[in-house]
Amino acid sequence: MWVSLSEAFFSIVAIPNKPDMLIVRARRRGDIERYFPDIEVEATPGRDYYFRAEISRMAVAEIIATNIQKIQYDNFKNSVSDDNLHAAYSKVWTTMSKLQVVPPYSANHRKQYP
Repeated sequence: MWVSLSEAFFSIVAIPNKPDMLIVRARRRGDIERYFPDIEVEATPGRDYYFRAEISRMAVAEIIATNIQKIQYDNFKNSVSDDNLHAAYSKVWTTMSKLQVVPPYSANHRKQYP
């Protein structure tokens, strides 16, 4: 699962044979620590995500739920103050918009699609 927060981006995956734990992975130093300050984060050069930590499913679920409850913005990208993270999210938005049947802000927006 990819999780895009206003101050961090995570990839979260299962750990085989550890059903109560997840690996939270990040590309930037500090992202995991910002939300999980008491967790030891491992640097893993040469892996797909440079930073990672084993965290209980319950702790991960609590952080995600808390951040959902805190949403006050009406535009996610505008809630991101870090320029590099904002630029990355904008590229993701553009890429994902290509999956939409009618492109965002298209003149054809009134046309009905199944």
